[in-house]
Amino acid sequence: WLDGGGGGAVCHAGGMLGIVSYGVYLPFWRLDRSEITSTLGQGGGRGTRAVAGYDEDSTSLGVEAGRLALRSLAADVDAPHLLTFATTSPGYLDKTNATAVHAALRLDLSTPAFDSIGSARSGIGAAWMAQAAGGMAVLADVRTGRPGSADEAAGGDGAAAFVFGADPIAVPVGSASSTAEFVDRWRVPGEAYSRQWEDRFGEHAYLPVATEAITEALKSADVAIADIDRVVVAGLHARAVGAVRRSIGVDAERLVDDFAMVVGNTATAHWGLMLAHALDTAEAGQRILVANLADGCDVWILQVTDAILAFRERAAAAGVQTVAARLGGPSGVVDYASFLTWRGMLDREPPRRPEPDRPASPPSLRGTSWKYGFVGAQDDSGFVHLPPGRVSIGSGSIDEMTPVPMADRRAKIATFTIDRLAFSLAPPVVAAIVDFDHPDDPSGSTTLGRMQVELTDCDPDAVQIGDRVEMTFRRLYTVDGIHNYFWKARPTN
Repeated sequence: WLDGGGGGAVCHAGGMLGIVSYGVYLPFWRLDRSEITSTLGQGGGRGTRAVAGYDEDSTSLGVEAGRLALRSLAADVDAPHLLTFATTSPGYLDKTNATAVHAALRLDLSTPAFDSIGSARSGIGAAWMAQAAGGMAVLADVRTGRPGSADEAAGGDGAAAFVFGADPIAVPVGSASSTAEFVDRWRVPGEAYSRQWEDRFGEHAYLPVATEAITEALKSADVAIADIDRVVVAGLHARAVGAVRRSIGVDAERLVDDFAMVVGNTATAHWGLMLAHALDTAEAGQRILVANLADGCDVWILQVTDAILAFRERAAAAGVQTVAARLGGPSGVVDYASFLTWRGMLDREPPRRPEPDRPASPPSLRGTSWKYGFVGAQDDSGFVHLPPGRVSIGSGSIDEMTPVPMADRRAKIATFTIDRLAFSLAPPVVAAIVDFDHPDDPSGSTTLGRMQVELTDCDPDAVQIGDRVEMTFRRLYTVDGIHNYFWKARPTN
């Protein structure tokens, strides 16, 4: 049953449904905001913002977050029964974007996948639908604005994913919504940039609806604000968010960092990023209040359970980092000209090579498990063919292959070349031959398969033979409005 009036508690035969796993993906690249000021003479500010690479979009960001969430699932947890994908920056209209995420995550064909796109509020709706169904919500955004604008500097790119089921690590104990129709931010279809009303108006409009929703959520959970251990307040209207944070009446230690100085505002995904950070450090029994300001205010109150400890052990064993660890890890610096080029705002002279051909639908359909799921074919000798084939190169046997998922297998570089003439928005292209690890030999001395891949998120001058890499889902290029998604490799050391 779904508790009426915004209670948010969903039960089934196996117990109450809540968050059983989560994952956050932040891109490798950062833009120093001072570069905007030095180039344009305005805008910018202090700190950095996260920047999706030239080969990333909201779909690929969502896939990476979803992979991390699934990697941390307990072995006895059911696969998601529903996939919802929320973003304000979809790769497609008319066509469902969630189907590419579904295919890359290798979910069952019977698992429905739906988009919830177009507004920053859609992420909360996607999560509530996924929770009711024991499904998975993927939230991702690539944010930008006019060059020199506050949106450009304050925006950020990233993704978060949450899987819901029984025996959760965090269970909803209360919720409430307050919906209001007013125009503080808008972007009509076809426009590249959002527009905003005057800041004071947004603060005036949001504060009363947020106060009402938070009050009702606390009542539904039968708790007082003093009983809340961590508070997440997110939204695209920075002044309104600040006013709500101050009005709640909790000390600064209980307010979750919004990562404005290092990531920026990731819009649809931002409350998910902040919630994940809160869960990274929360103790069993603690309560987390999440308030998202977007065309009203949606509030969720979650209670952390004892299952959080086992979850952290699984995540660590699977190599899934906390939000803080990811932010403290390796990153690359992108200059402002490259940022504008990647965003399509600066049309630069391409290399003197033919542009890529348009991806064709029939072969993409036939090779979905390979193209999106990165599933190879293992022959009777144990060798994995990448891409999959019907004939074994070892024994010559035909149609005696076993499908083997390879997306989570690590590899090492056997050899590589740097191509400074190949078509790319971020030349040069680094092409490598990689050998995949055998599952029984994590040292990498025994290989399972070999293929040529393009490297990404790397310094071409620092690449060396023997470097360790992992696979990552990317958008190779777009021709005639069709996005060609496939897998690349990125360094792990």
